Amino acid sequence: MSAERFRYGPALALCMALALAPFAAEAQFYRCVTKDGRTIYGEVIPAACVGLVVEQLNPQGIVLRRIDPPLTPEQRAARAAEEQKRREEAEAARVQARRDHSLLATYPTIESIDDARGRALRPASANVRDIEAGIEQLRKRKAELDKELASYGKRATPARLTEDLHQVELDLAAQAELLAAKQKDIEAINARYDDEKKRYADLTARRR
Repeated sequence: MSAERFRYGPALALCMALALAPFAAEAQFYRCVTKDGRTIYGEVIPAACVGLVVEQLNPQGIVLRRIDPPLTPEQRAARAAEEQKRREEAEAARVQARRDHSLLATYPTIESIDDARGRALRPASANVRDIEAGIEQLRKRKAELDKELASYGKRATPARLTEDLHQVELDLAAQAELLAAKQKDIEAINARYDDEKKRYADLTARRR
């Protein structure tokens, strides 16, 4: 029995050596360069390399990967802010691309943008004309009441006249605010179509 074990022992050792050879060949090392210029090696990451860039090497000295040191809280915050900015810029670019596609699909020519502007302005312009006409009527009514008030001189003014004047003044103030709002609507419409016209011209010029 012992002779048999002796006979097969060398063969078994050889097989085990061959089986373990690939693992030995795959041994890896770590290297870093310290701040004072010294190069440090180790089978595990050396303590002196903590906080530095570490390179993982194969037995032939070829760099397998680079291990960056952990980021500081400030660096993590800066990287997060940079990534957030990139995401926002990418989303803004996607939104602009959709708007550009819609713009080109909506208007066959740049002149058609002015046609659309005219259609959008018509209701707002009509509202402005109606409000201005109403304001003119209120001003005439106020002038009549002011004339009537002046006719009383030093005599007591009737409560009706005072109330009518107060109401006309309130109506004038309300109509003035409404007119200003409608005029802003017209400005916003014009600004929108000016922007669309400029963007359309830029986009079509690129296609030429």
